[in-house]
Amino acid sequence: MKQRALWSAVVVSGLALAGCGAASDSGSTSGDAEGGDGEGRLVVWDWKSGDESAATYIEQAKADFAEKHPNVEVEFVAQPFDQYYTLLGGAIQTGSGPDVILFNGGGQIRDRADSLVPLDDYLAEDQDRLAGWDAFTEDGQIYAAPVTLQGHPIYYNRALYEQAGLDPDNPAATWDEFVSNCESITDATGATCFALGNQEGIGIEFFLSALGSAVLSPQEYDDWIAGDRDWSSPNVKRIFELWTEVDDAGLNSEAPNSTAMFNDSFAIFQSGEASHVIGLMSDVGHWKDFSEFLGAENVGVMQAPVVEQGAAPNLPYDGGIGYAVAEWTSDPELAADLVRSLTSTAALEAFFADAGAIAADTTIDASSAGPSVATIIAELENGRPALHVALSSETLELMGRLSQQLLSGSATVDEAVEQLAASDQAG
Repeated sequence: MKQRALWSAVVVSGLALAGCGAASDSGSTSGDAEGGDGEGRLVVWDWKSGDESAATYIEQAKADFAEKHPNVEVEFVAQPFDQYYTLLGGAIQTGSGPDVILFNGGGQIRDRADSLVPLDDYLAEDQDRLAGWDAFTEDGQIYAAPVTLQGHPIYYNRALYEQAGLDPDNPAATWDEFVSNCESITDATGATCFALGNQEGIGIEFFLSALGSAVLSPQEYDDWIAGDRDWSSPNVKRIFELWTEVDDAGLNSEAPNSTAMFNDSFAIFQSGEASHVIGLMSDVGHWKDFSEFLGAENVGVMQAPVVEQGAAPNLPYDGGIGYAVAEWTSDPELAADLVRSLTSTAALEAFFADAGAIAADTTIDASSAGPSVATIIAELENGRPALHVALSSETLELMGRLSQQLLSGSATVDEAVEQLAASDQAG
């Protein structure tokens, strides 16, 4: 398995966790695909192909595939993201449905690996060009090709820093200094420290991954990613204590449990009502969206401020979204060829240009995209896998519920950590 690629001034960006695709019929296709020069049909399920910003990307991928298989029809079925994995679960139960499936990296695909085709042999030629493979592997086998990289940078509004008399080129390196800067910005501008939306329970995932490396020791971080997680560790508990302390101190935007992350919390940051937001590297809640509202020159990216001594902050990132092949497809090689077209350089260049999505293709030049992208790219070389991606989908769902209870005061940190430990160990 390929390890993290070395990055200079090349890369594109990750996926959005929320999707905007329109609902469509299920498109059951088992048995439709046919290789060689024969007629055939492949159906793709995703939540991106209905987005205007992905239109050119899809066109480029379809054109690349048509050159190799001119007689094969390809149909994209854009499903609503909030129902996506439920609909996919139905297809898996019946053993029929789309031939090619879009997945988030991490638990969502690992939990369903038994229903997918291992792609190692089909994608061998692409493994040096693409990065982010680890998020799409299970038991040493590849189950999807990465389209984007997904990470959780801490974005900040440089203009608000200047209005508060702070140096936007030197954001805080320690947590105490960071809180002090936030108080200065609030006093000068009225902006809160963080824009937070946790209505979906996703805010805690961003918080854990963006700030975890500023709390855990490097060894604890490595152990977490390797699956050796000590939920009773004082530093692990400190992350969840910090989650509640930030809200109790009034550093979050108002009513985070009632605010949707996609896209209400990002709108708070874009409007200048908050000085910081834990965002994405992808095509929603990312550098390009923020630049359109604030101006590229006002969008900064900072490293997590150190909370506990001995921590080594890094940019957390993994493979973001990737396309997999369903085990029930009648022609896995043909479907894998479509996956290769969906991760071709021309297609991913279009996705970066139109959507700002930092692609998994390490050969794409993103050096002209602005200072925030330059900062992200510079940090990728030493970046680490995101903490939340190492958890199962069941544990993440539980963590989302508990995060809301922590903010409302209906659960304690000790209770939350105990439940998460039990879920993680059971998984």
